[in-house]
Amino acid sequence: MVGTQPQTDQDYNQPANDERLAKQKAIDDWLPITGSRNAKWWYSAFHNVTAMVGAGVLGLPYAMAELGWGPGVAILILSWVITLYTLWQMVEMHEMVPGKRFDRYHELGQYAFGEKLGLYIVVPQQLIVEVGVCIIYMVTGGKSLKKFHDTVCISCKDIKLTYFIMIYASVHFVLSHLPNFNSISGVSLAAAVMSLSYSTIAWGASVDKGVQPYVQYGYKAKTTAGTVFNFFSALGEVAFAYAGHNVVLEIQATIPSTPEKPSKGPMWRGVVVAYIVVALCYFPVALIGYWMFGNSVEDNILISLEKPAWLIGMANIFVVIHVIGSYQIYAMPVFDMMETLLVKKLNFRPTWTLRFIVRNVYVGFTMFVAITFPFFGGLLSFFGGFAFAPTTYFLPCIMWLSIYKPRKYGLSWWTNWICIVFGLCLMILSPIGGLRQIILTAKTYEFYS
Repeated sequence: MVGTQPQTDQDYNQPANDERLAKQKAIDDWLPITGSRNAKWWYSAFHNVTAMVGAGVLGLPYAMAELGWGPGVAILILSWVITLYTLWQMVEMHEMVPGKRFDRYHELGQYAFGEKLGLYIVVPQQLIVEVGVCIIYMVTGGKSLKKFHDTVCISCKDIKLTYFIMIYASVHFVLSHLPNFNSISGVSLAAAVMSLSYSTIAWGASVDKGVQPYVQYGYKAKTTAGTVFNFFSALGEVAFAYAGHNVVLEIQATIPSTPEKPSKGPMWRGVVVAYIVVALCYFPVALIGYWMFGNSVEDNILISLEKPAWLIGMANIFVVIHVIGSYQIYAMPVFDMMETLLVKKLNFRPTWTLRFIVRNVYVGFTMFVAITFPFFGGLLSFFGGFAFAPTTYFLPCIMWLSIYKPRKYGLSWWTNWICIVFGLCLMILSPIGGLRQIILTAKTYEFYS
């Protein structure tokens, strides 16, 4: 027929491309990280507080006892400054390529180090951190429930820690089915409020108790080797306390973004508020707790505070509510990774049944490991150095140097290299102390006792 144009390959391919894009969009809308992008800046604030202020804050006075006054204060302040700087870098890098958002830590890693290498560098470390935190929070949640039970009901029959971990886990078998990051914002807000509350109780009750008679600030270990190992292990406990970076890109992914109003504005506002709250929680607990109890402080400050019973019981319930929120924040990127793998790579259909099975299996796995290895302090410093230090202290700096290529020997170049060296020292030294602590605990530990 006159006037008709012959169809090109492009015309034939167009419907197929549109169909592929529509399918891709449907999957992205189903996945937990990219499922909802309507978060406000204050969501970023309380998500970051919940992710950052974890059970680690209660171990800070103990870390101070192993570090001593001078090194302890210096490392706390240095960590606060360095991690705020690396967090700023991640917020900036989220949208540094026009029209693209790095919604997940490993996507940024792939852009910085290459498609394959980026995955191999980031994913194992991120998984160790997120799964490690979930396991540690299972232990913490169980221990705090047990402490509450023992404090409130002194004459009650003693119940094993195993059962308390199971009770704590049962909440996650329900909460883990909230579909995406924004849907857990209520849980996260409650958790953020609780973290400020129990931190205040921890240092307030310490002040009320006053400086203990015969308090000592020297190192507790009798040998030089013991002192050095304890010092290393305390570095890991501090690193664990600043572990929010593993979920920061995922949190930013939930904030809407346009070229005129990029997501980094509201995200950064939330981060600054979160870091002020972090300082209000960490510094008073660490310094006042150590000042009052000296080197006899327990690895969880609430254990050192026996009375008043109602207040310590309440603080332990606050800890339980907080670690429920924290567990969800760290589990969400793991759910996202598993569901992405199943739906995009193995071509499973994105259904409710798939999500139900995947998430229940994950919660069951973390519960099983927590019941098997409940050595709280040693686990903190081992994981703290091994995986938290890289993802928090120096991976963002390496990515920044690789992508932005700042002028050699300029301010940005030096700042990043100082952070990298500090982070590397943490990563190498703290697992040594943590491993020793786990071995010492394991000598007397009986499985499922």
